[in-house]
Amino acid sequence: MLFLVTIPMGSLSIQAQSSGFFAPADSLNKARSYTLVGGTSVGYVATMIGLNAAWYADFDRSRFHFFNDWGEWNDMDKAGHFYAAYNESLLLFYGGRWAGMSRKRALWMGVGFGTLFQTSIEVMDGFSTKWGFSVGDIAFNTGGMALLAAQELAWQEQRITLKFSAHPVKYPGTILRSTNGETTTTLQSRADDLYGEKFYETFLKDYNGQTIWASVNIRSFMKNKNSKIPAWLNVAVGYGADNLLGGFANTWTDENGHRFTTTEIDFPRRRQFYLSLDIDFTRIKSKSPFIKGLLICLNALKFPAPSLEWNSHGGGFRFYPVYF
Repeated sequence: MLFLVTIPMGSLSIQAQSSGFFAPADSLNKARSYTLVGGTSVGYVATMIGLNAAWYADFDRSRFHFFNDWGEWNDMDKAGHFYAAYNESLLLFYGGRWAGMSRKRALWMGVGFGTLFQTSIEVMDGFSTKWGFSVGDIAFNTGGMALLAAQELAWQEQRITLKFSAHPVKYPGTILRSTNGETTTTLQSRADDLYGEKFYETFLKDYNGQTIWASVNIRSFMKNKNSKIPAWLNVAVGYGADNLLGGFANTWTDENGHRFTTTEIDFPRRRQFYLSLDIDFTRIKSKSPFIKGLLICLNALKFPAPSLEWNSHGGGFRFYPVYF
């Protein structure tokens, strides 16, 4: 459900279209405040309706129930919740500042709406037979918003930002035979069923190609503000996963009842850790509100750069000249 973070992004790019009305207000502007709250409320309702149609309508409803999904998808879903909650709240915070709210008021508005968005999704999960209310998801949602709030209250700036990157995954052409030997399939076919076939579907859904980053601004932690280190230069630590063909294990049953499984030797489910360089686009100076708005939106994505990977299945380190 990472796509939810794009909802406030669109409004920010619109807000930055001119140096007049769309530039941040110096003091509280009631008209802008009503526009922000009203637009966010409409977006919330539209999102819930859209999610119900896209994610929940095809599955039966149930009584409200909990689901323990710790470890599912190697916790990539948890990292996604951490990222989405942080960026939703951050972008709404920027929206509050555009409306002329004080920093604290804009912060709590962002955290409040972020909590509403994410908790509503969990409640909908709780009434679906396919999923369930996840305490772990709530914990990571809270963690993402807490990261935003703690930095704003301590430094009045975001020195550590959460970012996202994704790339297409090329699956091996290995032929898999069902456990009863009656039919075969491929890893690509399984991935298509899980994550979709279109680019935008795999970009948003395929955990095997996604990385969640904590990007740290170097200059902001230095006492010497005259350092030659560029103000926009960051160091990023990333988390990803590989060979995920099922939630908890690479075992599944197709629509005809045929069961498939892969071994940990052939396709080990790996946790991947990355070290890379990055750019904090919000620290690139510009006098144009339009450019500033674009940079705010762009900062939710990790900049492609050389990266070093280490994974939980051994094999040492792997260097990528450019990784996204």
